[in-house]
Amino acid sequence: MLNVALPSIRADLGLSTGSLQWVMSAYVLGYGGFMLLGGRAADLFGRRQMFVFWLSVFLVFSGLGGFATEGWTLIVARFVTGVAAAFMTPAGLSIITTGFEEGPRRNKALLFYSGTAAGGFSIGLVVGGLLTAIGWRWVFFVPVVLSALILAAALAFVPKSPRPDRTGQSVDLLGAFTVTAAIVLLVLGVERASHASAAATAGTLAAGLALLAVFVAAERRSASPLVRLGIFRSGALVRANLAGLFFAGGFFGFQFLVVLYLQELRDWSTLQTSFAMIVVGIDAVLSPTVTPKLVERFGNARVIFGGLLLAALSYALFLPVGADWTYLAMFPSLIILGLGFALTYGPLTIVATEGVKEEEQGLAGGLLYTAFQFGAALGLSTVTAVNVWATTSSSPSALLDGYRAALWVPLAAALLAALISAFGLRSRPGTVTASGTPADERTPEIPATN
Repeated sequence: MLNVALPSIRADLGLSTGSLQWVMSAYVLGYGGFMLLGGRAADLFGRRQMFVFWLSVFLVFSGLGGFATEGWTLIVARFVTGVAAAFMTPAGLSIITTGFEEGPRRNKALLFYSGTAAGGFSIGLVVGGLLTAIGWRWVFFVPVVLSALILAAALAFVPKSPRPDRTGQSVDLLGAFTVTAAIVLLVLGVERASHASAAATAGTLAAGLALLAVFVAAERRSASPLVRLGIFRSGALVRANLAGLFFAGGFFGFQFLVVLYLQELRDWSTLQTSFAMIVVGIDAVLSPTVTPKLVERFGNARVIFGGLLLAALSYALFLPVGADWTYLAMFPSLIILGLGFALTYGPLTIVATEGVKEEEQGLAGGLLYTAFQFGAALGLSTVTAVNVWATTSSSPSALLDGYRAALWVPLAAALLAALISAFGLRSRPGTVTASGTPADERTPEIPATN
């Protein structure tokens, strides 16, 4: 909802372009940087406890953002809501994965979950435009109301779970600090690459990689690591995270370019753009209805692969975009992208958490969402950089050239994700487990040692 409100926020608070950028970047840093720590915290301190507490924090600071009268207040509120989301998102996912036994029922629950998530994104585009027409502060106040309803429902319906037994386990403070700082720096470097100097970007990324190396070394020596490195022995989990990273990069990069095309070149209003994009939300209907049947028949790997090929087709169909395209000409790309998302997002979530022990479900969710968030930042920065590089002037033809050049980025990302997922297509047709997953997709038992 916030994206469409940014111009109104700038006008009302008198923000510079740099400050306005931080309204978005602050949330991205909090959300992407603390996601892995949030996932592990759910395993260590209780999933329901973490979900309820951080949802409460999200509620309070979203409200504070709505009352902001200065830019720095809004930026701080955005950062804290991002951190809160980083803790409650993997906790919420692990509540689902541990609440249903692995198999068809869990798969259906995860696909319903992915459908509602997609529906929220699509509806948010339209609702954000409507609320901004009333006043941008409602973009912050409405999430307060929604969060209060979810909080009441969580307290009433999410069963209390026993506090995890941490006997003999210490909290890995060094691991928590180094991995959080590393991811924050990496996301910051990628997110600001298109509007920062090359030296600053390289320095930020180098610092992030150095801290990541320190984190890996620390985890190898830790008796109670924050991230047990043995979890990466699962080929299915690694494939799901890498495919998710590139899929998110292409998906968000493409939508960003479409919005620029419609509003910058075609001069469409915010509401017109929002209603044009809402067709992508067809996955909210397909994910809990059609996708489970396809997963049961063909297995997760084949459905994911098919979804990624559809995403690539969607981006390819938009490559020859013209200065006077009708909505009918754009429609095939948008509807196919919705189909691709429906076939990809939910099954990726299943594969990334399947076979992982219950006490590490939060960690598995944190890994997946970190991959999604980092991929989104990477995709947005890359398409922005290519668009700026290819746009030689402000003329309509130059703007169109920039969009066409940048559209190759999401296409390449989708094809790379499809290539990665293709390594899971090794089982014989019909060899499907009770969970609807091809036999060789099952995650092997992960050793308890590092």
